[in-house]
This record gives sequence, C-alpha cells and structure tokens, in this order.
Amino acid sequence: MFKSIFTNSFGILFSRITGFIRDLFAASYLGANIYSDFFFIAFKLPNLFRRIFAEGALTQTFLPSFTRSKHKAVFAVSIFSLFLSIIITLSLLITFFPYTATKLIAIGFDEQTIQAAAPFVAINFWYLPLIFIVTFIASLLQYKHHFATTAFATSLLNISLITALLLSKDKEKIEIVYYLSYGVVIGGVLQLIAHLIALKKMNLCPLVIGGFKYFRKKSTLIHSDTKKFKREFFPAIWGNSTAQFSAFLDTWLASFLISGSISYLYYSNRIFQLPLALFAIATSIAIFPKISRYLKNSDKQKAHIYMYKGFWFLTYLLTFSTLGGYLLSDEIVWLLFERGSFTHHDTIESAKVLQMYIIGLLPFGLNKIFSMWLYAAQRQRTAAKIATYSLSTNIIFSLLFISPFGAAGLALASTLSGFVSLYLTIKAFGFYHLKNYLKTKHTFILLISTIVFVIILFIFKSFIAQYIH
Repeated sequence: MFKSIFTNSFGILFSRITGFIRDLFAASYLGANIYSDFFFIAFKLPNLFRRIFAEGALTQTFLPSFTRSKHKAVFAVSIFSLFLSIIITLSLLITFFPYTATKLIAIGFDEQTIQAAAPFVAINFWYLPLIFIVTFIASLLQYKHHFATTAFATSLLNISLITALLLSKDKEKIEIVYYLSYGVVIGGVLQLIAHLIALKKMNLCPLVIGGFKYFRKKSTLIHSDTKKFKREFFPAIWGNSTAQFSAFLDTWLASFLISGSISYLYYSNRIFQLPLALFAIATSIAIFPKISRYLKNSDKQKAHIYMYKGFWFLTYLLTFSTLGGYLLSDEIVWLLFERGSFTHHDTIESAKVLQMYIIGLLPFGLNKIFSMWLYAAQRQRTAAKIATYSLSTNIIFSLLFISPFGAAGLALASTLSGFVSLYLTIKAFGFYHLKNYLKTKHTFILLISTIVFVIILFIFKSFIAQYIH
C-alpha cells in the first residue's frame, strides 16, 4: 500500500513543484489584478468539469463497475464513447457561446470585462476533452496498479504553462493570458501522449482495441452493467462536486469584490491543495482499487486494515500541515509569490485567505478516504446526499461572510462545509469503526507531537520574522 502512496505522492510532489514554479512566474508577470483574474476565470470552468465529471465521478464509479463486469473491454469502450461524445458537444457549445459561459462563471463582472474574458474561456475549455481521455486511460492503469504516469503527468501541463510564460514575459498582459490559454491545451495534448505510451507499455491496447472491435456484437451483454453504472454515476457527480462547486462559488461571488480577489483565492487555494493532493488524494488513489476488490469479495477485515493505515497516515501528516500552514501563512505566501507585480499588500490578503482554507485541510483530507469507502461499496446515493448538505452549508456561510470578511470569508465558508461533509461521511461509514481506529497509541502520540510541533513553529516564526518585515 505505502509503495503506491509514495509513488503517487512523489509524482504529485513533482507536479506541484512545477505548479508552484508556474504560479511564481504567473504572480511575477501578471500579479493579482484583472488580467490574472481573466486567466483564472477561464481555467476555472474546464477544471470544474474535469474534477467533478472526469476525474472524480468517472474514476470512482467506473473502476468498481469495471472490476465487476464480465465483459470489461466492451463495457469500457461503451462508457468511453458515451462520455466523450457528451464532452465534445459541450466543448463546441462553449466555443460558440463563450460570452454566456463567462457570464455564468463571473456574473459580477461588467459587460466589457466579460467580453474581454470570453475568448480565453473558449480556448481553455478544449482542455476538458483531452483530460477526459487521459482520465479514462488512468482508470485502466489504476486497475493494473500503475499510478506513476498519472501522478507525474500533471507536471507536463505545468511545464507547458511555464514555457508559455517565459515566451511571453516581455509582452502585454493580455497577450500573456493568450499564451497561457494555448499553453493549457498543449499541456493536455502532452498528458494524453504520456498516457497513450503507458497504455501500450502495460499491454492494455488489446483490451481497448478489442472493445471497439466487438462492441456491436456484444453490446447487449453489458446492458445491465451500463445501466447500473449510469444509475450510480449521476449521484456520484453530485457526491464528488462539493469541493469543486465550493471553489466555483468562491470565484462567482469573488467577482463582486475588489479586483484581485479571485487571484487571492486562487493563489491561496494552490497552497492549500498541495498537502491535500500530496497526502490525501495520493492515499485515496492508492488504496481505492484494493478496497474495491476487498469489498467486492466481502472481505471487510482486510479492507478495514487498509483504511486504518490510511487514516493514521493522513491524520499525522495533515495535522502537521494544518498547523504549519496556519501559523506560517504570511511567510509561505511571501516566500512563494511576493516579487514583481505581486505586492506586499497582495501577500497580506492572500495569507488571510490561506489561513481560512488551511483550517479545512484535515476534514477535507480525511473525507477523501472515508468517501472513497462509500464509492467502493457503491453507495453513491449516500455520498450525493452528504454533498447536498455540505454545499448548502457552504452557500449559507458564503453569503453571511462575504460582506464582513471578503475573500477570506468565502474560504472560511468552504472550510465549514468540509467539517459538515466529514461528519456526515463518518456517520455513514460508522462511528464505531472510527472509535476502533482511535483506540490505539497513535492518539496519545499525535497529541504530544502536536504540542512539540507548535512550539517549534513559534520559535521558527519569530526567527524569520526579521527577514520579512
């Protein structure tokens, strides 16, 4: 298990490092203003669909269904063809009606600003069909317990964007946004090429080719499999959408705030997403195939052994990450972004937002593995209900906090929704199982190590304060 986690973590770490280099250049060349808001708005829409439609719901519903299917090749091709045709149609609609799509994302922008941002939305959206194919191939690779390609592939997108920034550094800011937008699409093409190479190396090409070859002859044999998948997929979309819709809601509401607010949310969320992806997402991806197989074979004892290890692995790492991120928020943002067009004022505002996001790291992270259990057990409807309550919480608190706290209030609302989601997910998982996980020496060790870590952080913070102020 830990080998898979470390493979994912190392790949994600490499991707996140290149991502931070990308953001460093973006902050330096664009800063936090209307032009950076243009790009983050444009990239928000394909990312929203990617996370809730392609990566989240598809992977977590497809893999258990694929594992259980007796005609895997035909089933896989059937699902692939259906969703690719939907995504291509959606991409064409965005291309033809970019103004409408942009207005839906940033309703607080005026007409002139929406017109200026619309072309970037149309260009960026073509990343979605590319990344859908990548996600589909990644699901097949996960079935073969191959995680490295997918973990490292995101760095190709970042490298593409870094190249775009370097090529456009002396140009007008509006031209830099164009370069970045085309860089997103090129990055998607590079990710696809990498996954096609991995598909061939893992000898999965015959499965895909065979699925297309025998699809017409055997399509009736997978009728019940596809019907069950579709029945589970749509609740899974909603169940996976809480964090993504929360981020989308943040952007939507931030468009009513002062210029740069969308960028403060973006830069802070990028930092928040590092430990979340490095630890929580990497762990859930690594143990999901095993948990699915154990639950399929009614071997809950082994499934709980994997969950126990994953739970404590995450609890330690996310607790320390939360403490470090909250207490050193100013220092982290200053170190990463304060240069060029990114001012000290931007650092202060981004740090406030980061603190509110980082409080939710532990609940969002632990929710990844507990919700993963629900999907492995094919309880998508339960996950969908939990998502509804969580998103409702986020909407209520966002409307309450946006006026007094601005962008930081939106981040806090998202965090509170994470706590609600974790509570309800653990309730569905079973509080008695969690009690068994907690009845170990790890609880005492975590308490002592937390106290020691906080003391070390305060000493470190006082030491480096002289270099920042």
